[in-house]
Formats: sequence, structure tokens, C-alpha cells
Amino acid sequence: MVVDDHPMWRDAVVRDLERAGLTVVATAATGDEAITRARATRPQVVVLDLQIPAPTGVEVTATLVQDDPSVRVLILSASGEQGDVLDAVKAGATGYLVKSASSEDLLAAVHRVANGDTVFTPGLAGLVLGEYRRLSETPQSSTDPQLPRLTERETEVLRLVAKGLSYKQIADRLVLSHRTVQNHVQNTLGKLQMHNRVQLVRYAIEHGLDEELG
Repeated sequence: MVVDDHPMWRDAVVRDLERAGLTVVATAATGDEAITRARATRPQVVVLDLQIPAPTGVEVTATLVQDDPSVRVLILSASGEQGDVLDAVKAGATGYLVKSASSEDLLAAVHRVANGDTVFTPGLAGLVLGEYRRLSETPQSSTDPQLPRLTERETEVLRLVAKGLSYKQIADRLVLSHRTVQNHVQNTLGKLQMHNRVQLVRYAIEHGLDEELG
């Protein structure tokens, strides 16, 4: 689903997605339309502008993720401001691109978030990780006995997730198949009772796992 209140921009995004063989199940121009149509069509990925008539893109993101934890929200916004990025991620967005991104970048991002990866315009991933680290006032050791029991491999994969690596990059680094990495991430999500990689990144940073790789 594509959500943007500028018809020409929205139509251009839809055209690019459909030319690439993707199915656009709905479009919307306002927050209310986005929520209503998402509930009716259950899109796998939502490409969403933040600056839309109420409710805002951040509020829409939070509602969509609450309605369906499996949905992937990719923000496509003119703003690259720190506050906007962090608000979107905290609401549950799994990716954030600025509108200066190319059509190729957008298509690649849609495919990646659909596969469970987090995607950010260059520079924004570090901003998000840095903010989560700053918010971690009392980071715990990864040996904390209260933590869920993760296998050594799951912990290793989690650390690389916190570094912002894609599944393919993790698979190459650990000499594993892409599917095996996905399985480890899904198992870890289940054990930690979380829904997506963004939550995993926050968890890893709060427990100091991202620092252990150096």
C-alpha cells in the first residue's frame, strides 16, 4: 500500500512498484484512509509519507503495527530530521528513506523490508543506533541470568543485527545460508517475544551486545 497526500508523487511510486512486478493493493491520501484501507487489504509492506493529514504518519505506523505485527512500514519522507526518524522507528517502522532516494533504492528497500531487514537512508542507521544506545541508562551484561536463553549462534546473529547488517551480510560473514540466518532471527524474536528487527536492535543495544563485536 502507498500512502501520500500528493497525487502525482503517490502515482509515481505506484507506477514504479507495479513496473517492478509488485502488486499495489491500495493507496491512501490521509491517515484515516491508510488505517481503514490497510485493515481491509492487509498489505505486506506499507510505503508511507510522514506528512499526511491526520492522523500523522507516526500515528498511522503505530496503529498499523498494533493491528498487524507482521506488517512492514517503510517511511518515504521529505524529512531526514532526527526527531522524525526516531519517532517513526519507535512507532514500529522497519525502514526510512528520504524522498531524494532513487527508484532503484526504493524498490530495493521494499524488497528488503518485506524480507525482514531494516533499511535506512545512509547515515540514518547510525543515528537510530546511537539514540537507542543513549537511552540505555542501565545496560545489562549479556550474561545476565534473567535474559532468555539464546544459543551461542543466536546471540552471534543478534549482535550482527544490532550492527545493522542485512541477512545476506550476516550469512556471508558467518558462512551460513540466508534461510538459516532468517531462522535464527525468527527463533530469537520468538524467545524475546518481539515482532521485528527494530525491536531486536533496541534489545541488543540495551544489553550491550552491539559493543561486544568491537
